[in-house]
Amino acid sequence: MKKTDKTDYEKLIIHKITKQGKKPVKFKVLLSDMKKSVHKFDFDAFTKSLEKLKREGRLIEGDKGIILADLKKLIRCEVVRVSKTFGFVRRLKDNTEYFVAGRALKGAMPSDIVLCREVKSNGSSPEAEVVTVAEENCNRFTGDIVKEFGRLRVMPDNLSKNAMDFRNDDGIAVAEGDKVMAEIVKRGSSHSEHICRILSSFGSSLRASVCALSVLDVNGVTPVFPPEVIANAREVSDYREISRQGEKRLDLRDKKIFTIDGADTKDIDDAISVSRTDYGYELGVHIADVSHYVRPRTALDDEAFKRGTSVYYANRVVPMLPKELSNGICSLNPNEDRLAFSCLMKLDSDGIVISFDFKKTIIRSRVKGVYSEINELLEGFNSKALSEKYSEVMDCLPVMDELAKKLKKRKISRGAPSLESVESKLVISDEDICVDVMPRERGRSEELIEDFMLLANECAARFGKSHKLPFVYRVHEDPSAEKLGTYKGYLTLLNVPFPNNKMKFEPKDFSDILKSVKNTKNELAVNNMTLRTMAKAKYSVEPIGHFGLVLSDYAHFTSPIRRYPDLAIHRIMTAYLAGVFSYDECVKRYASFADSAAENSTNAEIRAMTIERDCEERYKAEYMKSRIGNVIDGVISSAASFGVFVILPNTCEGLVHIDTLPEGEYYFDGAVSLRNMNTGVKYAVGDPMRVKVTGVNVSAGKVDFEPVFSEE
Repeated sequence: MKKTDKTDYEKLIIHKITKQGKKPVKFKVLLSDMKKSVHKFDFDAFTKSLEKLKREGRLIEGDKGIILADLKKLIRCEVVRVSKTFGFVRRLKDNTEYFVAGRALKGAMPSDIVLCREVKSNGSSPEAEVVTVAEENCNRFTGDIVKEFGRLRVMPDNLSKNAMDFRNDDGIAVAEGDKVMAEIVKRGSSHSEHICRILSSFGSSLRASVCALSVLDVNGVTPVFPPEVIANAREVSDYREISRQGEKRLDLRDKKIFTIDGADTKDIDDAISVSRTDYGYELGVHIADVSHYVRPRTALDDEAFKRGTSVYYANRVVPMLPKELSNGICSLNPNEDRLAFSCLMKLDSDGIVISFDFKKTIIRSRVKGVYSEINELLEGFNSKALSEKYSEVMDCLPVMDELAKKLKKRKISRGAPSLESVESKLVISDEDICVDVMPRERGRSEELIEDFMLLANECAARFGKSHKLPFVYRVHEDPSAEKLGTYKGYLTLLNVPFPNNKMKFEPKDFSDILKSVKNTKNELAVNNMTLRTMAKAKYSVEPIGHFGLVLSDYAHFTSPIRRYPDLAIHRIMTAYLAGVFSYDECVKRYASFADSAAENSTNAEIRAMTIERDCEERYKAEYMKSRIGNVIDGVISSAASFGVFVILPNTCEGLVHIDTLPEGEYYFDGAVSLRNMNTGVKYAVGDPMRVKVTGVNVSAGKVDFEPVFSEE
């Protein structure tokens, strides 16, 4: 064969590898053979063809050489997560997730498309190894500048436990300890062999605020809006439009409407009104009419869709919409006229919705309520200052509390599981340093507002479903049989009864299990297991219901300033109610929009939750750095083969590594405990443990503890 086109090289390579059967062919041997057999051998064409065959998964190159791949045994996956020692890939065909050991990742990065081969699993998750990277989709990562053998290198925050060499083409000033953004310019066969270049430096990795900026950046989130978006926001923020809309809307400015939020909240998107009636109650949930300002196919809408949600961390927010809207014309500030989209509900004396109506309204909030202040008033602490502030709505509070108690009772009677999840409150100084961490307290007013919003969200879903509109629902699927099987195994380890012989596992079953361990040693472990067993809530165009809330109809309607799915259904409902389009036109116009909004909003929510968790870990680590050497009583929150994690009363968590436990051979039960086989001592989730803070890594958000045992 003397043709030198690309196709012939591929055929010739396959032919020569096939002749060797299952015996691997070294690259040097293949190259030598090709040079001998091809007239006017083209090395570049040969190597490009070889790389293409490997990328397609038709050839596999290992330490022993190159062999033909069995394509029937390869699975096409997307890399979803990569840590320093392992990763996960998701099969594109059915979304099955596989664990991949670090050495088997072949240098693959998150979002890369890879061809994998299933291997024997050593744990509960299916396992695979990467055969080849088919599509390179991600090259950016964050890391710290470290010095190794007198030379600066980049230690990735994830990806690898080994530092990488880097280029600094733009001459960016970097020093040891800096947090940087880098980009891979040449890939190796493992993460540590990649070569990168520095894109930017954030500053010292010892500062949580600096590390948080890197977390935002690597996830593609920026606090800065493009100029055209700001211009669009300023253009639509015409306060004269509110008075112009007055005659076209239901005027509720004479109603006792007010907001309840945190003291520092600036993006106020929901208000309430409540009164007692002959038949029961009237409840109004009044939501900022964001869709009036954010119109389709505008710079504002494109940016809001791209962001999907606001991101909250520490004392900051990266908003979905510019402040001109989020803190300005859309925010339901007290004593200012605002355009709203109101859900007006009539409920009977038991708190059951008799009827509901959605109306475009104009409102004026009487007061900016604050959770802590409303809690005091509900508990009977009526100070002179609070009585004066809330004088216009004081008579609404007991009615509001009475209705909320009935709604909560109904929620419990449905069998909705009550999962405990303690949120953290970070105290940030003027110098932008975390100076305290404590559990965030939830009082009566927080629960009350949540229950009112749930009701409005349910009504919105019922509206969309009953009118058969293209819609974005908030759904929560039933737990999978596989996860329930694992859950049963965990409960068996703890001697917690599991309901057997049931055709279908109900939310009430979870609720009964959680009640059975309330205020016992097993409460924390069972709560954590239940959370892991349940499916993740998401957005969908199919109204399949919400398992955790035990609702057949549910959507997100109440936060269009900070969530795009809420804005999406506002837009669809507005068009339908206005009668601008026929039903068929509405379906044609919004079916594709609803579908893309649901998928994008789910992904945006996952990204935001990851960012918020990662940032919080770094702020907590910054605070714990000032506590190194302190001895604190905590509780074991989870167990692993390499140690146990301990959570402190302030919600900070750290690792007690197995090497710091008393000497012996340890056995991990795969779920909740680590046992010293020499002494029989067991360290289980829920057990108290006194620990000493021994190390902190702010950049990674990690805290290390050592156990402190009494000498008695």
